[in-house]
Amino acid sequence: MAESMSALVERANEVIIGNYGRLPVVMERGEGAWVWDSAGTRYLDLFAGFGGAILGHCHPALVAAVQKQSGRLWHVGNTFHTLPQIELAERLNQHAFKGQAFFCHSGAEANEAAVKLARLRGMADGGKRWKTVSLHKSFHGRTLAMIAATGNPKVRDGFGPVVPGFVNVDPLDFSAIKAAADDETACIIMEPIQGEGGVNLFPGDHVQQIRHLCDEKGISLIFDEVWTGCGRTGKWFGHQYFTDSAGQVIEPDIMTLGKAIGGGLPVGVMYAKPQIAKLMVPGKHGCTLGGNPICASAAATVLDVIQQENLTDNATTLGEKAMTRLREEKRISQKVAQVRGHGLFLGIELRQPPRQIVERAMEKGVIINLTAQKVIRLAPPINISSDELDKGLELVIQTIAEVEPA
Repeated sequence: MAESMSALVERANEVIIGNYGRLPVVMERGEGAWVWDSAGTRYLDLFAGFGGAILGHCHPALVAAVQKQSGRLWHVGNTFHTLPQIELAERLNQHAFKGQAFFCHSGAEANEAAVKLARLRGMADGGKRWKTVSLHKSFHGRTLAMIAATGNPKVRDGFGPVVPGFVNVDPLDFSAIKAAADDETACIIMEPIQGEGGVNLFPGDHVQQIRHLCDEKGISLIFDEVWTGCGRTGKWFGHQYFTDSAGQVIEPDIMTLGKAIGGGLPVGVMYAKPQIAKLMVPGKHGCTLGGNPICASAAATVLDVIQQENLTDNATTLGEKAMTRLREEKRISQKVAQVRGHGLFLGIELRQPPRQIVERAMEKGVIINLTAQKVIRLAPPINISSDELDKGLELVIQTIAEVEPA
């Protein structure tokens, strides 16, 4: 007889550290936009494992890529080149900007590497730039340095003293950003859309001002694209929404990727303009298993599928449709303050924090996320069908309509 879910949860609680607020559910399998728990209950996944399952669960092309590579080469270490790494970096050059890649396992690691590279640039030729300016309501990871960069004091509770050299400022106050960027500042790091902070967007002229400031002072601009990369926003990368007065895309000096780039496997990328990337010479940074052939092969396939199936357009079309429906839905109009986002990265800000809304949604068979106390975050696979998304939105609307304030 199959073991009950409650028994499995009890086993987990005995042997796994409780650092996550886990629901008492054991997931067993997935297919496309759907997952099934160990009791056989099916859920429509509108959060895709914190955005990591960008192509849904067990996409046939990803399964095939992993199976093929796993029979050829798993790991040799980064003292050698491997074809999957080369192909993945070439695809980033195709879809982003001319640059060079460093591979690791996660967005946090990629951000650590980005700040280290910015410091190398800031200290080159006798320079004294080592500080990082970041923004309130940001999130950049949970390493000791990245909790200092993250503009949310809660993530630093219990881990003081804070790593020096990091200052957080108001995200939309350019004067504050300019004042914080002193002669010792090496980099400004920002998300094109703040994820954990509540799916917060930036106006393009604000980003243009920041880009100009960085150019004037020789400061590296880092775009944390861990949430916004790989087509989720309707463009390949979130920064491609920002253009200057001439209509040219505003590019970062360094871009970081995680979550979606691996399609659900642990992949992080720090990607930099070549003239900056060249400063990271042997001995300055590393990652033993970073870019292992299986993960790199999967990541290259993620980008191939997005291109072949034109999924950036799918994300744009479905995202606009979803935002229109949510904004016009009378059943929730009194409870919703704002609906915002790009593509299939959506935030539904409620007027009041809701009570157990994630659990209530699960009872209806749909997986969502709540961040910043009252922002429902939706980040489904970008190849979800229109019918599936409609079904999921109806369940989300029902949940919002029924849920009580916390």
